Amino acid sequence: MIKLLKNLEKKEWIVLGIVLILIICQVWLELKMPDYMSEITILVQTEGSQMQEILKNGGYMLACALGSLVAAVFTGFLISNVSAKFSMIIRKKLFTKIENLAMHEVKQFSTSSLITRTTNDITQIQMFVAMGLQMLIKSPITAVWAITKIFNKSWQWSTLTAVGVIILISIIAILMAIVIPKFKIVQKLTDRINGVTRENLKGIRVVRAFNAEDYQENKFEDVNSKLTKQQLFNQKAFAVLQPTMYLVMHFLTLGIYFIGAYLIKDALMGDKLQIFSEMVVFTSYSMQVIMSFLMLAMIFMMLPRAGVSANRINEVLETEISIKDGKINENVTNEKGTVEFKNVSFKYPDADEYLLENISFKAEKGETVAIIGSTGSGKSTVINLIPRFYDVTDGEVLVDGINVKDYKQDFLRNKIGYVSQKAVIFNDTIINNIKYGDNGKGDISDEKVKKAIEIAQAKEFVEKMENTYETEMAQGGTNVSGGQKQRLSIARAIAKDPEIYIFDDSFSALDYKTDSILRKELKKYTKDATSIIVAQRIGTIMNADKIIVLDEGKCVGYGTHKELLKNCEIYKQIALSQLSQEELDA
Repeated sequence: MIKLLKNLEKKEWIVLGIVLILIICQVWLELKMPDYMSEITILVQTEGSQMQEILKNGGYMLACALGSLVAAVFTGFLISNVSAKFSMIIRKKLFTKIENLAMHEVKQFSTSSLITRTTNDITQIQMFVAMGLQMLIKSPITAVWAITKIFNKSWQWSTLTAVGVIILISIIAILMAIVIPKFKIVQKLTDRINGVTRENLKGIRVVRAFNAEDYQENKFEDVNSKLTKQQLFNQKAFAVLQPTMYLVMHFLTLGIYFIGAYLIKDALMGDKLQIFSEMVVFTSYSMQVIMSFLMLAMIFMMLPRAGVSANRINEVLETEISIKDGKINENVTNEKGTVEFKNVSFKYPDADEYLLENISFKAEKGETVAIIGSTGSGKSTVINLIPRFYDVTDGEVLVDGINVKDYKQDFLRNKIGYVSQKAVIFNDTIINNIKYGDNGKGDISDEKVKKAIEIAQAKEFVEKMENTYETEMAQGGTNVSGGQKQRLSIARAIAKDPEIYIFDDSFSALDYKTDSILRKELKKYTKDATSIIVAQRIGTIMNADKIIVLDEGKCVGYGTHKELLKNCEIYKQIALSQLSQEELDA
């Protein structure tokens, strides 16, 4: 928690300083009231006392109560502002960190866990700062100040109060030892419940198609029951705390009066009134001490969960990013649009076996290089190494003759137009989805967007929409078909006008006619750019300048379509599974 609090800005620390002063004033005013009560007690029982004196002390008590109320209101207002600002700072920092994590680091945490950490965990911390921090400051100040007020009043009363405090501390310590480990389990179960919900929503069509609603409900019920049972255990454990606090408080009051009765009985006549007055004051201050520990108990109900949440957030913030930025952010060679793999091998950080082994090829400016192979052969992994979604384990990937590790990541990715295997559409207008690659600079004009949509064969369906280019897309593009999403994704890459195009099986949802027309138009428009295509269809890649055939992470064929038909058996098998011999010979 302390590590996170370091993220507060100077302004917020100043506000917390003001809060501290207000709390001290509040405590001073609250602890001043018993003194006036003592005066009133003595005046009421002293013969010849004037009503004016009693009213004056009563007025002072009311003024203290009002002053304490005003201080409490301002304290609450200021601490709420600090907590809101604090959560905003942490949420932004966490979001930025997640954006910079490498793909395997995201998988290490899991998407559902990262969502929980950005929402639920930050809310827990915000609640603690808004409510707990105020009590955390106030309770020890009140306890220490009240104890100094009653110190040396009576060793019997002091001993009784000390026993009450020891009992409370012991109960709190036992509860913390039991409950704190359970909060970690609660947060992990919250991750799981988010994961099950997210999975169900993403796969809702498949769930319904297979009538698997009951199966999904049972999965959810299992996790939900575990979370509920764990939370019930925590709440039951804490339910013991409050009644115990009040029991100790009431017994302490009775004990003080019981001891006071004996002290008054054995005292001289002149001292009886003084002892009675001290007993009233001592009771008030001892209640302040107990109430301070009651506030601490409430903090201890919030602090463990906030502490677990803080650790989970720090775990993400302190994760060392494996993909480091290079220094090159300008063109330093005469090469443009070239991509070269030199003896590249790759395995995931936590894997034992290599996924790619000794891959070498070079794509020159203006060339189209295709990659084909069976499922799991490493096709997508190859192209993911170019924009540094992952870094190579061995060898080098060069863009324009420079190792991709030496580039600043944003400069490298500005050279690339990337179309992912699964078309990604954002909850925004069509025109803003296509302009997504301008880095917020506004470099992509509306005319350029329309041209890109036309090349991507999306013009017909876009212009039929009610608001055409200003049509609002649903999250994930659920208001258009799979083929339409792919065409919009391709248009987004075209509008960027990059040196290098990467198409990761980006034509799979298109019919053969649209696929053929799109590739012809794309070839005309991108004749000066390099295109790297991953595809399953032979028809999509047969006209490529070079074709790389992968099998189990190794390059087993390299050449043109005709060359590979002659000298690569795996390529020939793939081709014959899709086209007839006559079509291949044509």
